[in-house]
Amino acid sequence: MQKKIVINCDNRQTRVAVLEEGKPVEIYLERPMHQRVVGNIYKGVVSNVLPGMQAAFVDIGLERNAFLYVDDALLPDENNGRHQLKKKIEQLLRPGDVLMVQVIKEPFGSKGARLTRQITFPGRHLVLMPAAEYAGVSRRIEEPEERERLRQIASELRPAGMGLIVRTVAEKQDHEAFRQDLNFLLSLWERIQARYDRQSAPSLVYQDLDLVYRIIRDLFTEQINELLVDKRYEYDKIMEALDILGPALKGRVKLYHGELPIFDAYGVEAEIEKALSRIVWLNCGGYLVFDYTEALTVIDVNTGKYIGKTNLADTVLKTNKEAAAEISRQVRLRDIGGIIIIDFIDMESEEHRKQVLEVLTEKAKEDRTKSHILGLTALGLVEITRKKARQGLDAVLQQTCFYCGGRGKVLTADVVSARTERQLKDFLAGLDAEAVLLEAHQSVAGLLIGPGGSCLRKLEEETGKAIFIRGSETIHVEKYRILATGMLADVQAAAFPVEVGGHYEIKVEEPHANNPYDGISRISGLVIDVQGGGAYVGEKVTVQIMEVARTFARAKIV
Repeated sequence: MQKKIVINCDNRQTRVAVLEEGKPVEIYLERPMHQRVVGNIYKGVVSNVLPGMQAAFVDIGLERNAFLYVDDALLPDENNGRHQLKKKIEQLLRPGDVLMVQVIKEPFGSKGARLTRQITFPGRHLVLMPAAEYAGVSRRIEEPEERERLRQIASELRPAGMGLIVRTVAEKQDHEAFRQDLNFLLSLWERIQARYDRQSAPSLVYQDLDLVYRIIRDLFTEQINELLVDKRYEYDKIMEALDILGPALKGRVKLYHGELPIFDAYGVEAEIEKALSRIVWLNCGGYLVFDYTEALTVIDVNTGKYIGKTNLADTVLKTNKEAAAEISRQVRLRDIGGIIIIDFIDMESEEHRKQVLEVLTEKAKEDRTKSHILGLTALGLVEITRKKARQGLDAVLQQTCFYCGGRGKVLTADVVSARTERQLKDFLAGLDAEAVLLEAHQSVAGLLIGPGGSCLRKLEEETGKAIFIRGSETIHVEKYRILATGMLADVQAAAFPVEVGGHYEIKVEEPHANNPYDGISRISGLVIDVQGGGAYVGEKVTVQIMEVARTFARAKIV
């Protein structure tokens, strides 16, 4: 399989894409103002202990206190033995305790970061665990003889009272490579301990390396055919890092010189846009629909435009198999974690269901993040759980809509106009004023005024007030503003930003709905009916105001 790593750097952010067979499967982003905290080590202070949750909240100096569950709070010498009951959180920690903790999960939404006291340091070939006492080998290394060889090396090198895990990239490496890696990790641990002793709590003791270095350390292996970077200074840093981490890989690093931006040249920018979409189209004509909650993602598979060539069963099978492959890629690309439910198109054949699950299983092996495929439920749904350690792509690149608050929908103009009318009546009932000027979205203002001003006249009769309504493109469709109240003459002056005989330069926005010969423009929300303006839509013209009515003004081009 052809694999590439593409790195885009600028002053605002660093972006990394991992490509398999020319398609992005993983995206990593890092911004100077929003440094990630996973992997960081802190000197924290226990704020409170919650026996009912068997957890503690720890102040580590971030905006919200971090969460420490009892299983992550246990150190090897603090449990009571495998065959006895483990200690409870209130036996391990008390408010005010100072302890060394590491972030294992980023803050999500209203939740703080998740912590552990079981510190780990990843190197190029080894992971050092100062609080554990065992030697292990990555499960991705499958050859039994190689696993045994690596386990023996780790057992020989393992410092007393510490643990080591051999990483996947260490396969076929010699004894000396492990020794160099271990020496680096041990010296790092010594510096961290010294810093921990000097600093007061809460404080940051160790910050994980920047994104590009982590990519070189964790992802740039013999399986990567090429690494491209678009900035000379990052290229030089990568080459320096590889002098220590992997000199044999330096020939695979290239400085990108293309005319197009690197993410455009390799199709990454377009794939990021797709990954933020709710609907993803398949090559066969079917499509996927992604819906999210905080802990659950639901993916629906549809045949869409695909009608097949033989029979319904084959059409469904082809769509579901292609969907399974694309879902696996999208899950990695979007970095979806938690519970994932996939609603495939119903399949009657047990063999067909098996084939679709096999595609999911095979693709899951290429994913670095641990996941479990739990099979089909009685309703024909596929359940998957995937570890969630960092924010998904949508959370990094998007924010909750200020207008709809995450609903994804807004009220229709007629619903808003009816609500606005009710609220305006309540407001005017207790108002000691002759007139009011209200601003609303254009679509709502039109409904409040009504055909020929009929709705507005009725509203004025019911309230006994003079009401002036101004339309605006910029105000949110569900909102309105009271701009002025008081004497009729004062409000009327505020309501009309033009005067009869005045000359104004305006842009004709659209033809008149009932008379296309005329054009429509607006000045401060006031509708201007431009005689003969239909031929100038999209252009700027100078007009003279001929008449000012309650809800509009009439003008001619001069």
